[in-house]
Amino acid sequence: MRSKEIKIKRYNQRKNRVRAKIAGTEKRPRLSVFRSNAHIYAQIINDDKGVTLVASSDVKTKKAKGPEQSRRKKVEIAEGIGEEIAKKALVKKIKTVVFDRNGFMYHGRIKAVAEGARKGGLIF
Repeated sequence: MRSKEIKIKRYNQRKNRVRAKIAGTEKRPRLSVFRSNAHIYAQIINDDKGVTLVASSDVKTKKAKGPEQSRRKKVEIAEGIGEEIAKKALVKKIKTVVFDRNGFMYHGRIKAVAEGARKGGLIF
């Protein structure tokens, strides 16, 4: 196997291991976080119905806020996404969630999203 294939395989193994232990319900949906090299995405999912309840990403906020957004660090942007998704969730009366780090280590941008969501009022 090539190096890239091995990385993808290991990521999928970690992701499946995390998802085997976590499930979002109607009372306590799942806050799933995905990061790429350039962007970060977060969504709150009800796994019972298979429905995304709330979603947020830095792609939309970068377009809305213009060039000053691009000067911020990725960790700061991630924390802002966490706060934004928490606000949207509280509008839909979602207060508690299960955090799904999606196979990524809990540090850096993933941790920043979690801290931002907690700061915004979500409980997990």
